[in-house]
Amino acid sequence: MIIRRAVPSDSADIARVHIDSWKTAYKGIIADDYLDSLSYEERDRWWFENLSSSGRLVFVAEDSTPESVEKKIIGFCAGGRNHSSMDSDFASVLGSIYILQRHRGRGIGKALVHSLAVSLVEGGFSSMIVWVLSKNPYRRFYESLGGKYVRSSEIQIGGSTFEDVAYGWTDMKVLKVMTKIVKARRMN
Repeated sequence: MIIRRAVPSDSADIARVHIDSWKTAYKGIIADDYLDSLSYEERDRWWFENLSSSGRLVFVAEDSTPESVEKKIIGFCAGGRNHSSMDSDFASVLGSIYILQRHRGRGIGKALVHSLAVSLVEGGFSSMIVWVLSKNPYRRFYESLGGKYVRSSEIQIGGSTFEDVAYGWTDMKVLKVMTKIVKARRMN
């Protein structure tokens, strides 16, 4: 597996991972008709624009196993400055992280978060927040990285209301160390 900064030409692959991950992670939570309506083309354009112009940090994970003839993006994470006045105690935000279902549970998410945390700390950010649907079966991932419950809120998706839960790290240096420790344990 290779973790690297995303470039605009990655937008179609990131869009594929984004939508395919939503369809597996949120099946049975978000209405099927909404999930079926997600457009790869629209998401590709959105990611291309963001990768071309924003100050957002985006990292991708590429499959580099011997069976993989070409390097294929199998996951990504994105984050940057937190612009929410409601969460002003946190300087940065982990805005999204998605891994294709067949690649989950292999440490890819931790490696992606580690890369993001290192870049954010190097950029002068000391804290981070992430929002996740309370019914997301993968939300314990943030707890495993030392994220502490901050608060909950309601969010609208496809005309339905969901509970969104925030986890935060008041000292991202702890998160950087935690991801290194978790990564080292997986290698042993």
